[in-house]
Amino acid sequence: MTFLWHDWAGYIGVVLVLLAFLLLQARKLHGNGLLYQLMNVLGALGVALSLVFGVAMNWPAFLMQVAWIVIGLFGIVHSARARREARELGDKFTS
Repeated sequence: MTFLWHDWAGYIGVVLVLLAFLLLQARKLHGNGLLYQLMNVLGALGVALSLVFGVAMNWPAFLMQVAWIVIGLFGIVHSARARREARELGDKFTS
């Protein structure tokens, strides 16, 4: 069996998503943390690449990965915005 780059991207993506979930359950990562969100986004991207460049396209699995990426990016933006607002609020009280 020959592994191509997109196969490796898919396997690494699966490991990233599962590791992120394991670390979340073990309370080593926070669900709104940047590392957790990045692991999910990059993992979903790897799986999506393996689906696009693989032998046969699996549209339901691909759409799920796209949704996973969009939700992860939303989480990153939302968390960054919340951290910025908290920092600005803290600056108002310390000034």
